[in-house]
Amino acid sequence: MSRADLVAVPEEELIFRLPPVFTDPAVERRHRKERLAGALRLFGRFGFEEGVAGHITARDPEFTDHFWVNPFGMSFKHIRVSDLLLVNHDGEVVQGRHRVNRAAFAIHAAVHAARPDVVGAAHSHSVHGKALSATGQLLEPLTQDACAFYEDHGCYENYSGVANDPEEGRRIAAALGGNKAAILRNHGLLTVGGTVDSAAWWFITMERSAQAQLLAKAAGETIRIPHEEAKLTYGQVGFELAGWVQFQPLFDHISRTDPDLFD
Repeated sequence: MSRADLVAVPEEELIFRLPPVFTDPAVERRHRKERLAGALRLFGRFGFEEGVAGHITARDPEFTDHFWVNPFGMSFKHIRVSDLLLVNHDGEVVQGRHRVNRAAFAIHAAVHAARPDVVGAAHSHSVHGKALSATGQLLEPLTQDACAFYEDHGCYENYSGVANDPEEGRRIAAALGGNKAAILRNHGLLTVGGTVDSAAWWFITMERSAQAQLLAKAAGETIRIPHEEAKLTYGQVGFELAGWVQFQPLFDHISRTDPDLFD
């Protein structure tokens, strides 16, 4: 190779993945279910399980008042596409063989009903999300990654036991508002997205940002990113496509290590 061979490749010829566009709801349904199963496997890999608690949902592309969700009592680490449940607006399983987590229905049905823009929603009892939720703090702009949630997450402050009541779900959805995430006081984190991919990524990075905030504050005085810089950074890392893109390497990895998730 000579220096003359070192010619810049035109940017339009470089690979940059974008979310797929579908015309067939059956194909889109399969895609969403694969993403959902992959996200659940990743949550298991990252240690976000706490017994039977935790759920991720994907709105059905055709029957938009129905959503796909993980079965009650099944490890995130083992879930396959064929294990997923389709649940209607009354909380009834219309496809699948397992029971649905009642808290999953109460929270996610309300969120999906209140937010037509939401395709994916994720909630789990992750360690650092639980810890942060017990302090009364919101996520602060202490790191670049945390700026993805700057002025874009809420807090549900009225803990009243396990969220089995649909009315409790509606209150949580109201606290979420138009944001991408909410901290559920004394409970954990909730994230949403226009794809399953982005909803899962926002949860993963929110959990890590909670961990970083707790560590930083335990170590001593913290330095916040100023408002203008935090807003600028939010515009660079907090938009929907950014969440989708960030999830792709994780899905590529779990697809190779756990090919049975597609069964």
